[in-house]
Amino acid sequence: MVEQLEFFKVPNPCVGVCSSDDKGYCHGCMRKRNERFNWMSMTPSEQLHVIKLCRQRYRRKIMKQKSVVDHSVDEEGNTSPQSDLFG
Repeated sequence: MVEQLEFFKVPNPCVGVCSSDDKGYCHGCMRKRNERFNWMSMTPSEQLHVIKLCRQRYRRKIMKQKSVVDHSVDEEGNTSPQSDLFG
């Protein structure tokens, strides 16, 4: 039996902000190094799981930022790339 998710391509969550934090998570998409490098070889189910993990990482990151009132807008009024993915 073929899983229905295999018929649909999961878009790559890269937002073009490709630098890592001290834990090894990408500042842009919140993926770990191996998740970024192995994205194309993952099944759609694995890719969706990685996106779910990235959402959780993003939410934890925001919760730790005590000084940020509105996490989707920075000091200059610009929206963050993660707010489009995980907001």
